Amino acid sequence: MLTIHAADEVRLTWDDPEPVKDGAVVVEDIRVRAAGPLEEIQERFPGARVRRWPGVLGPARVHEGPLPDAPTPRERVHVVLKSGATAVLAEHTDTPELRAAAERNDVVVLAGPRPPAIVDDGRADLAVFDEAGVCVATVCAGRLVHRRR
Repeated sequence: MLTIHAADEVRLTWDDPEPVKDGAVVVEDIRVRAAGPLEEIQERFPGARVRRWPGVLGPARVHEGPLPDAPTPRERVHVVLKSGATAVLAEHTDTPELRAAAERNDVVVLAGPRPPAIVDDGRADLAVFDEAGVCVATVCAGRLVHRRR
């Protein structure tokens, strides 16, 4: 199923010098199929479901520090997802239970930090932030895993 994630602004990288106003990213299964102005994306992908988000949509972030405290490894991973991150560093997944929770939730475990980016045919890891920098939504491997109510 094709889903278009649209927002007031889309950034292919967080330091993108030319963000797309009224932009969109097309997701099919776990992959990004295209990104650009919403009007163009809707013409290229007619019939796709559209999810409209307030704020700025960009690549999901990498959580570079220790995972937040929570009662269970699953809940620790969910706190990371709620922050707009879909990747963590291996050095901070120091127990088998934490690594298993990350794997079950499609969270990528990285050997080291890397700059996130939205690229065609790349994994669909997206995050939307409001004007205050609060995560509104997180898409992990094409699945909506967090939506602030």
